Amino acid sequence: MRFWSTRGAHETDFIGAVSQGLAPDGCLYVPEDLPRFDPNDIQGDSLKDIGTRLLAPFAAGSPLAPDLRALCGQALDFPVPLVSVDKGRGPLWVLEVFHGPTAAFKDVGARFLAAVMERSLPLLEPEDQRPLTILVATSGDTGGAVAAAFHRRRGMRVGVLFPAGQVSPRQKHQLTCWSENVRSFEVNGTFDDCQTLVKSAFTDPSLNMRHRLSAANSINLGRLLPQVVYHAAASLWHWRTEHRPANFIVPTGNLGNALACIWARAMGMPIGDIILATNANRVLPEFLATGDWQPRPSIQTLASAMDVGNPSNMERLRHLVPDFGDLRSSVEAYPVSDAAIREQIARDYERLERVWCPHTATGFNVYDQLPQARCTEASWIVVATAHPAKFDNIVEPAAGTSVPVPASLAALLELPSRYESIDPDLAVFSDMLDQWR
Repeated sequence: MRFWSTRGAHETDFIGAVSQGLAPDGCLYVPEDLPRFDPNDIQGDSLKDIGTRLLAPFAAGSPLAPDLRALCGQALDFPVPLVSVDKGRGPLWVLEVFHGPTAAFKDVGARFLAAVMERSLPLLEPEDQRPLTILVATSGDTGGAVAAAFHRRRGMRVGVLFPAGQVSPRQKHQLTCWSENVRSFEVNGTFDDCQTLVKSAFTDPSLNMRHRLSAANSINLGRLLPQVVYHAAASLWHWRTEHRPANFIVPTGNLGNALACIWARAMGMPIGDIILATNANRVLPEFLATGDWQPRPSIQTLASAMDVGNPSNMERLRHLVPDFGDLRSSVEAYPVSDAAIREQIARDYERLERVWCPHTATGFNVYDQLPQARCTEASWIVVATAHPAKFDNIVEPAAGTSVPVPASLAALLELPSRYESIDPDLAVFSDMLDQWR
């Protein structure tokens, strides 16, 4: 399979799309055609089996094609349970994608990306001995997952950029507890400033002459594809027992997780309606309501990993569904305020004895606002994106209870924190990259 930038100016193969991250024209890579499957043809129940089948067309013709099953096994080796939830409104499940090493769904994509890049590196330019420098802008969870996935991998180093004062204390510790081949940069600005800095680095000719750069945000196809797998798997698990498609509610900020669900449906998976839950950064709901795309500076909310004012993957979504009328009929999006997030956490702990992270709470809040008929007539799956213990400063006061810390997260919280503060200035950041030894 070949991959093109969304403006059609650049073409590459699977390894090229993953290793570059961002196309040279500043656009995102998309497959020339999304493969289409019959759900009956997807065998097996494990994420490894389903992922190997679904991703095979993307790796077809690549030197990595024979390794795909092993790559899926490395990335998808922790539980992603689909758990029934009784809210008394209709058939409802939660897809828990937070049981990985850093307790967030970002572990899936980060681990797959790291495994692919490690195997790709010797195939790119063997004579080039420079390390591959992976830059990742994060609004909370991505950076920690990428740092964990790439830590101590040979030939690669990671620069994590996160906005000052806009991540939870435990998130910040996960972003800054690394050493050796990982450096963390606290940017005096918003997530959008971090993302702009990364994109500017990729499109700076001089910087790219001096460094081998790649991206690990959801702008990288290698992050996005494994996220398609767990949405597809959940839809298949449900379909095999309930014999009808499931509707999905996906909390989203940069639109990576959302696009993965939309791609899974476009690839033939038994997925019905898709609703996107956002926080008070309303650019996506407003676009779908008016047709007017107006990116803006992000605002800080309790669901910090979704604090995005200019979602990068909108470029891929509009490439997939270029007609606004078609797009508007294929997906919905609703914003959730901080007050509603707190209320949802408290209400669901009282009624269900379940504690959600602030991001997952946006999904359940959207579900609770649906007309009763929509809940009765169809099954719904809410995607739970992070473990609530990562947001103890928000969750515990709202729920009125303490949240046990998973062992993997507890181990990271014991490590020392180290980071550097920088302004969102490309010249300053370039100097720091040049001095990295």
